[in-house]
Amino acid sequence: MVRRMPERIREHTVPVAAARRRRLRADQARQLADLLRHQVRTGGFPGGVLPLEGAIGDDYRVSRNTVRQALDLLRTEGLVERQPGVGTVVVSEKYSHGLDRLQGLAETLHEHGDVTNEVRTVGPVTAPAPVARRLGLTEHSDVLCIERLRRLNGLPLSLDLTYIPMDIGTGLLGCDLEHTDVFRLLETLTGQPLGTAEITLEAVNADAHSAAVLEAPRGTAVLMLERLTHLSDGRPVDLEFIRFRGDRITMSGLLHRCV
Repeated sequence: MVRRMPERIREHTVPVAAARRRRLRADQARQLADLLRHQVRTGGFPGGVLPLEGAIGDDYRVSRNTVRQALDLLRTEGLVERQPGVGTVVVSEKYSHGLDRLQGLAETLHEHGDVTNEVRTVGPVTAPAPVARRLGLTEHSDVLCIERLRRLNGLPLSLDLTYIPMDIGTGLLGCDLEHTDVFRLLETLTGQPLGTAEITLEAVNADAHSAAVLEAPRGTAVLMLERLTHLSDGRPVDLEFIRFRGDRITMSGLLHRCV
């Protein structure tokens, strides 16, 4: 004898199963978006045009609904757009910023175009206590504070806040900060190369000031790179807080496992 499932249990089972299917499709869409994003970022689509939805589904063995959901995610990020008669096309390029070499922004992105600097503020300030400690200075020491909006090919890319000990910073006041990386200037002024840097990378929400300067929506996530750079003799000389537009930059590097 076949026993029928009680009506009350069936009523609860159907919504649960439907929710599970939606969750599975959402997971698959996110995973597919990650793979497509990599191809977008590395120029994997000739002419910047993505394959048809059916072809993507066949390649990755997912349903067309999953493909559409994945493309919606990329559209929300501003990476692709649907154009009538053409299909889904790449509309935003991300630039790779290496994390395995100590370089200035212009050095890092020289293959992608011209980096220019809009110097918003520059001058001596009394170092906040955490800044003084990290630069190895006595309390209430003066430091040179520089805020720059950095553009790549005319588009806002990062907002940089830099603190430099005043014995070096004084020399920077007469330098071309609009067209030269601070790293190069530091090496020229001190007569020695830069050595190492301690970095921290995290996502933070753009405050009203940062969002306005970077021409990004207020509250949008930006990549915050905090970097303390030392000369080759170990002296800390450059403390930076850099806010990158997350839709225009990626961080990459080559890591080696030490055992």
